[in-house]
Amino acid sequence: MAQPPDAGSNKDKQTPSLARGAGTGVDAFLDALAKTPAVATAGRRGRMIFALDATMSRQPTWDLAQGLQARMFETAGRLGGLDVQLVYFRGLSECRASRFVADGAGLAQLMGRIACQGGHTQIGRVLAHARDEVRARPVGALVYVGDAMEENADELCVRAGELALAGVKAFMFHEGGDPHAGAVFREIARLTGGAYAAFDARAPQTLADLLAAAAAYAAGGAAGLERQALERGGAARALIEQMGRGRGA
Repeated sequence: MAQPPDAGSNKDKQTPSLARGAGTGVDAFLDALAKTPAVATAGRRGRMIFALDATMSRQPTWDLAQGLQARMFETAGRLGGLDVQLVYFRGLSECRASRFVADGAGLAQLMGRIACQGGHTQIGRVLAHARDEVRARPVGALVYVGDAMEENADELCVRAGELALAGVKAFMFHEGGDPHAGAVFREIARLTGGAYAAFDARAPQTLADLLAAAAAYAAGGAAGLERQALERGGAARALIEQMGRGRGA
């Protein structure tokens, strides 16, 4: 994928997704994950891919995400830190990935240089990029924010399976009520062992909480997500429940 302009350049550079509650399913899921290594270990920062649909209908939510993304770093900072790579698609065939950045200001600078453009979704390219990225270095999670799906669903499921084999969970955050997109996003989340959640851009706190919860997982694994749920509840617990159901499917 090509790299979007960074803070020091005006030109594009080319470069090749808990309180232990009443539900026993949640408890079993946490117990199983507790036996596996956390994504981030002592002395190692977590890594997360933050992917957004940047087609024309997404401009309001792009602006919203730009303002909320600092919450991801704040949450991850309590768990050892997080490096985030921005991936976006727009237009007829443009799909780009940034360098990894270590703070909210750096990510905001990258996002501030990008304007949404009309075009079709390119979710398959996002999934393929995440699969390839993890071959270089571990990635704690893929977080995707979008409202539509205009691709072949079976092909996306194949890509999701490849991502699962690479060990990356997809957190699919869905704006709006498109039932077809919602069904495919849920399946991608299930196949990777991740989670699906819907949000309304008119209620920005929901998206903020979802991003923070996903960042907690990317930075600290299951223990990080559990800690986020204990401290903040809501979104983090919902993601845990989604992930638990996926494991039992």
